Amino acid sequence: MTAPARTRRPLPLLTPEEAGELRPDLADVIEYRKSGLSLNHVIGCPLECGYCIRHLYKNFGMKVPRALMSDEDAVTALIGHRYFRPHVTPIQLFNKATDPMLPVVKQHTFNTLRLLDEQGLTNHVLVITRWRVDSEDCAILNSFKHIKLSVLVTYSGIAHTGIEPVDSNIAATSLKTLYANADTYRAVFYWRPIVPGLNDTAEHLATAKALSEHAHASVFTGLFFRDDIAAYYRENGLPEPYEGTARRKIMPEQTEARILDVFRRPADSEEPWGPLFRKTSCAVAYAHGLADYNGHYGIRELCDICPKRQLGLCAAAWQAPETADANTVAASLGATAPVEITDRAIITEGLAEQPRYYMQHGYGFQVHDRAHPHRDRRHGRAEIGWRGGEQGAPTP
Repeated sequence: MTAPARTRRPLPLLTPEEAGELRPDLADVIEYRKSGLSLNHVIGCPLECGYCIRHLYKNFGMKVPRALMSDEDAVTALIGHRYFRPHVTPIQLFNKATDPMLPVVKQHTFNTLRLLDEQGLTNHVLVITRWRVDSEDCAILNSFKHIKLSVLVTYSGIAHTGIEPVDSNIAATSLKTLYANADTYRAVFYWRPIVPGLNDTAEHLATAKALSEHAHASVFTGLFFRDDIAAYYRENGLPEPYEGTARRKIMPEQTEARILDVFRRPADSEEPWGPLFRKTSCAVAYAHGLADYNGHYGIRELCDICPKRQLGLCAAAWQAPETADANTVAASLGATAPVEITDRAIITEGLAEQPRYYMQHGYGFQVHDRAHPHRDRRHGRAEIGWRGGEQGAPTP
């Protein structure tokens, strides 16, 4: 039986007039992102992280969370969505415009998880938070019987309060609490954003390594630094970490090398770097003892730090689709040319991100856009900070 959540009054719904003022991509409560079909029927957050993606949705000023619809209506919309596959499609909850563990939001988090679980769905469900989680929360999270639940705790260690107003010790404590109480769910150390000169000293790296011992898996990643976020930095006199912005997250080559040096174990170890991963889905899959649902095994340079047992799981599950079938699916989604299937990915033309992710999760095989190639060792990451990069190196 699902443990009852602490009772609070549900968040008020936005009026039609208020909802009409939102950007369409924020008013739409379902969006396909790389780590899953993202459900965001609660928006608004008081945490004010300077690099928050809410800048892109012109919603950073909304500090008080509000609901766009009921949890029941949101779950109905999700499972009826054209891209949703029962037991297959990974789901992300409240990862675009709020924190799911804020006191006024987590009742909706728990209720939405319950509604999904009661459907008997075994899909991956990712909940990402940097806020407080206590043992009573853990009891509720452990009560779900069907969904494969992962709680990813965002930790940066950034001390600059203009960039990161939230004390990172809150996330560190939550991670330890989640890991100590985990039964049916998994706790993932989500170490981000790592920014040169801001939170990458030897002390920062050592602290992160120690925290990784309190997680079933760890993933590290860089800063998502788009024009809207850079503008916020300039307007508020914050130090800009890079000379330019980028479409993808920025993880400089030297920063990654230093991280791997700190985490490195003996070469003959079954886990030469421990359960440390470059990609979120890899960490989530490892934590549940499953193959990566994003098919990153095709991008072998991402796998050179993976535990050997995990490599075996991913290798066994990884298989390119038949070209004819991939062409049929791609054409039905709007592709403008036949696909090309390589030993790394399905290459498409004319498909936006969301239909590509639908194909990717269906096949467990990477699906790329020919117009945005994924370069060797920089797969899905910006050119900034890499030798031969097109947008320059990080600023001192």
